[in-house]
Amino acid sequence: MARVINHVENNIVGDRIRKIRADRRMSQQELSLYLEAYAIYICRGSISRIENHERTVTDFELRAMAEVLDVSIYELFDK
Repeated sequence: MARVINHVENNIVGDRIRKIRADRRMSQQELSLYLEAYAIYICRGSISRIENHERTVTDFELRAMAEVLDVSIYELFDK
């Protein structure tokens, strides 16, 4: 089933994911590989699309990203 979002941006966590990932000196490719350990398969290109707000993020993906980036899931959201 396709995910349909009627907004200009498809997620609200992209900027924070990019910042936290960069702060940890982790490439998009590395993030993609670490996510595989959680059975989350997001290619490097899709990480880029998430960070650019062009792709939605599921709750499972969000939880795994928080684990990989070693932050609370709440830290992935802007304050």
